Amino acid sequence: MTDPVADVVSLLKPSPSISKLVTGGGQWLVERTDLGSPFYCAVVEGQCLMTITGREPMLLTAGDFVLVPEIFSFTMSSLVPLPRGALAQRLETSPGVFQLGDPDAPTEIKAMVGHCAFGSDDKALLVSLLPEVVLVRGEERLTLLVGMINDETRADRTAREMVLRRLLEVLLIEALRSTGGASASPGLLRGMADPQLAPTLRRIHEDPGRSMTVEGLAQDAAMSRSTFFDRFRREVGMAPMEYATGWRMALAKELLRSDVATAEIAQCVGYGSASAFSVAFSRHVGMSPGAYSRSAEPH
Repeated sequence: MTDPVADVVSLLKPSPSISKLVTGGGQWLVERTDLGSPFYCAVVEGQCLMTITGREPMLLTAGDFVLVPEIFSFTMSSLVPLPRGALAQRLETSPGVFQLGDPDAPTEIKAMVGHCAFGSDDKALLVSLLPEVVLVRGEERLTLLVGMINDETRADRTAREMVLRRLLEVLLIEALRSTGGASASPGLLRGMADPQLAPTLRRIHEDPGRSMTVEGLAQDAAMSRSTFFDRFRREVGMAPMEYATGWRMALAKELLRSDVATAEIAQCVGYGSASAFSVAFSRHVGMSPGAYSRSAEPH
């Protein structure tokens, strides 16, 4: 059975960026205002505060895992933070190991933090389907996975980049499926937690080439058109055909990067002819399939 969450994570193409071990003692504060990549953190020992702009501070304790798929400004600090503007103490004690705060103070926090990158051209669409913040408490598997990523980052082993990509995919999926679907922000997880919408989402992913209309999708979900439309938009965060078209175009972009004929791609993503697909793709992406294919070629 097709799994839309796995599809989205796979198409995001997560790749490793930075992984480090951080310890802290005394008063300290780390502020990020130019974060350009998804961020994750697993607290191994102690406690700290994480404050994402526009949200209440989160107390993170040993065993907690937090993932921020989107770009947000945030701070991480000791429970009594260093005043803003004060000179932060940050020392790299060994490659990839950082000490925050007073080096003479007892260690009060130990955490593994990392950044990754999403290689998909459709990362904005795909990330919009995920929760803005994922906070999971007491899930040992996530801490173990972050530890494996941290260890693999420092090692010079065969196929290191491939292993890191796979570990990141597993980490993202573990984090997402550990999140309560019905309580998540509107997006794919909440849609998949709805027993009437989940089969519809699976069908869209399983067979994007089939004919789709709001009426047909509503009939499949055993709901009236208006009830289905409103419920889908409320739970998933976008209209049904907007979701279906976005997913089809994301797949089309992926196929255009490979040696697949335009007519075949058109059939795969639900268009009756190459010309109909070309018109729809140009309207959605802002360039023709041929132009996109050429722009995606490695230089």
